[in-house]
Amino acid sequence: MFNKILIANRGEIAVRIIRACRNLGIRSVAVYSKEDAKSLHVQLADQRICIGEGPARNSYLNMDRIIAAAENMGADAIHPGFGFLSENSEFVRKCKENGITFIGPDADVIDKMGNKSHARKTMMDAGVPVVPGTKEPVYDAETGKKLAEEIGYPVMIKASSGGGGKGMRVAANEDEFEFQFNMAQRESANAFGDDTMYIERFVENPRHVEIQIMADSHGNVVALGERDCSVQRNHQKLIEESPSPAIDEETRRKMNEYAVLAAKTVGYTNAGTIEFIVDPKGNFYFMEMNTRIQVEHGVTEMVTGTDLIIEQIRVAMGEELSFKQEDIRIKGHAIECRINAEIPEKNFMPSPGVVQHMHLPAGNGVRVDTALYTGYKIPSEYDSMIAKVIVHAPDREAALQKMRSALDEMVVMGVETNLDFQYQIMKNQVFCDGKADTGFIENVLKIKG
Repeated sequence: MFNKILIANRGEIAVRIIRACRNLGIRSVAVYSKEDAKSLHVQLADQRICIGEGPARNSYLNMDRIIAAAENMGADAIHPGFGFLSENSEFVRKCKENGITFIGPDADVIDKMGNKSHARKTMMDAGVPVVPGTKEPVYDAETGKKLAEEIGYPVMIKASSGGGGKGMRVAANEDEFEFQFNMAQRESANAFGDDTMYIERFVENPRHVEIQIMADSHGNVVALGERDCSVQRNHQKLIEESPSPAIDEETRRKMNEYAVLAAKTVGYTNAGTIEFIVDPKGNFYFMEMNTRIQVEHGVTEMVTGTDLIIEQIRVAMGEELSFKQEDIRIKGHAIECRINAEIPEKNFMPSPGVVQHMHLPAGNGVRVDTALYTGYKIPSEYDSMIAKVIVHAPDREAALQKMRSALDEMVVMGVETNLDFQYQIMKNQVFCDGKADTGFIENVLKIKG
């Protein structure tokens, strides 16, 4: 059993991990920037330590300060949450060098799956279906254009080290390929310090469906069903639900099996997510693997009755999974809406500021993961997500109605939020019919960019 876990994160995920530590009887340490001195995770943790100024590069991304904080506070493990250093293999190696357990996969696996072109090649060799495209990395537009002709237009140009929609461009034809390739490569170099690219056929109007897996160090890998994350803006997820309304039972079974195969192929341990895209004909293809806990993990917890954070900690302690594949049964339907401090009418401009008053929805089957409280100052330095509203009901129709009720009840005063925008989606007929694909925001709601 770990004696003390340091949480190398902030906001609602830090609060979520602290609560899991409490349920296990493990002491928690919160790290925080000066900007976050009054944050909820700082107040809830057993111990706390400041690691720098507000900007993430000086605090939550500063590996040496976090390692030093763990050593100074006597923490024997670090949970990275999501974002920040959660998929940074250098950080994982630093933890190991200093005798600290990193709660997540090992560094080599993160490297293997973090490079998307390498991950594609690995999955192709393993027999996991991938979108037709390049197997080797591409470094220049001239080579890329020749490969794009073989693949067939339109093509998607992607950064090998990409994420969050950066370094991604669509080329509809040969005439625009060079421009789009150079733009994507420049974005990749600026964002990730890596100009390695790969090219794949652009799947039009796809669904984004991902499989949650959990693996231990004893060779056990379990798939916990899928989440449909198709409603996105600029490749950033807005709504997630499980089960997906877009796939049938046979497709669901195959996707779960391939997710397990993918994890076993790379010797994966801890929590991970295999992301697929599903074309309008129902064909699905491996897209990437996220080697961390996901923002939307609560959706899976609601339909499976598991606690994925606690399971992460137990696996990191060397224990076997507490469940087997046959124990996983998807019960009912869950939906999550990400609530952001932003102004949808002004191109979703962030809206930091002081929360003057708030009321959170509650009731049977309603969960709100948040670090908000009345009087809290939402900083401008970090991501604008301030809460996740998750509902669970016997079926999708009941879950939709419960989410409408929850969003209608939630009040956040002092800053602008996307609550009304999310409510409008919950009333939109295309979404209610389960037919929203990744182009929903742009094509149905007519919101560009």
